[in-house]
Amino acid sequence: MSTAPQNVQAYRASLLHFHADPAFDERAHAWHEDGLLVVEDGKVKAAGDYARLAATLPPGLEPVDYRGKVITPGFIDTHLHYPQTDMIASPAPGLLPWLETYTFPTERRFEDPAHARSTAEFFLDELLRCGTTTAVVYCTVHPGSVDAFFEASEARGLRMVAGKVLMDRHCPDFLRDLEGDLGQSEALINKWHKRGRSLYAITPRFAPTSTEAQLKLTGELAAQYSDTFIQTHVSENKDECRWVGELFPQARSYLDVYERYGLMRPRALFGHCIWLDDEDFARMAATGSAAAVCPTSNLFLGSGLFDFERADGAKALLSLGTDVGAGTSFSMLQTMNEAYKVARLKGSYLPALRMFYLATLGAARSMRLEDTIGSFAQGREADFVVLDPKATPLMERRTSHCNSLEELLFALALLGDDRTVAATYSGGNRVHGRGE
Repeated sequence: MSTAPQNVQAYRASLLHFHADPAFDERAHAWHEDGLLVVEDGKVKAAGDYARLAATLPPGLEPVDYRGKVITPGFIDTHLHYPQTDMIASPAPGLLPWLETYTFPTERRFEDPAHARSTAEFFLDELLRCGTTTAVVYCTVHPGSVDAFFEASEARGLRMVAGKVLMDRHCPDFLRDLEGDLGQSEALINKWHKRGRSLYAITPRFAPTSTEAQLKLTGELAAQYSDTFIQTHVSENKDECRWVGELFPQARSYLDVYERYGLMRPRALFGHCIWLDDEDFARMAATGSAAAVCPTSNLFLGSGLFDFERADGAKALLSLGTDVGAGTSFSMLQTMNEAYKVARLKGSYLPALRMFYLATLGAARSMRLEDTIGSFAQGREADFVVLDPKATPLMERRTSHCNSLEELLFALALLGDDRTVAATYSGGNRVHGRGE
């Protein structure tokens, strides 16, 4: 009796993925109500209707039966801080006092490699529990914090992006980065960038905590290693924006500070982007830079409301970030929930399809990884999440009478959280199962 090859797996469920942005293409998504996802050697071999694909399966291969559930590409979180895990939900009247009271003392603890390792382990397990398979992550100024993170993600076989924070002024002495020529960052790039599924992000914390000399060196490093990522913060808070104006009076805007130092380019991800103007968003689009929208964090700190309509008018690249620890949840579903409300308060509307796009293919496009992750196109890495519309009594009651895909996805986004994630797969391997 023939048996299926060990390197091929199949999963039967409803399938959702995207090939374009629903904001600009009404045929942007693929939906297979009774679908089949076929994975070979950790990559997508096929995705489509079960009735069409079932006969193509190797003899003896029985699909994992997830009928009644929805499989989407794994969620991609484009902005969060793993060292801030232990200070999530810490009270403060605004961004700058929150940094001084909680963030800096918490990050000091990452001098200790054992603390960094234990935090990274918990952080990654929490992401997987919430269905997030890729994240763009801030470490601390300590090189060991980067090693701890990538060692933990490598052990789980995850596609992750992370980097050592650069910060040489306006911060406590115990976190001041004195590496000068950025040799530590360069060594970390050479150690981790493109090692397995790890990718490196050059990480100036934000303009006020870097001298002009450090920003200049950072831009030079980014030019030398042009396939790395860049991550930083911009225009999160009005007080912060005023401060940047005082520190960099020659710059037209906060964002312009980064452009002057060569930090706007493809694979550059800017957290928040709340107070950007039309010219800023035009520069984002022109340079291929991307905005990481962090609604739970922005509401928590009272920073402001992201303007989706203005960003879409410029066709800027957008994605969603939890921004743990100012963000209040690791869940991208909860992040969608708050993004929807932020859009409404700004007078625009985010359909559920758009929110799921932003958390999958939209994020992959922002990262220039759409040929690697973010969809079920053939050859993409098989990172995916299994969502259970009946995860809670309320969700089961609401989704039992949905009249459209949009209603179903909207219920998942507005009512869902980590309990909605039945299973998470990375590179074709199951890395989380609810209740296990």
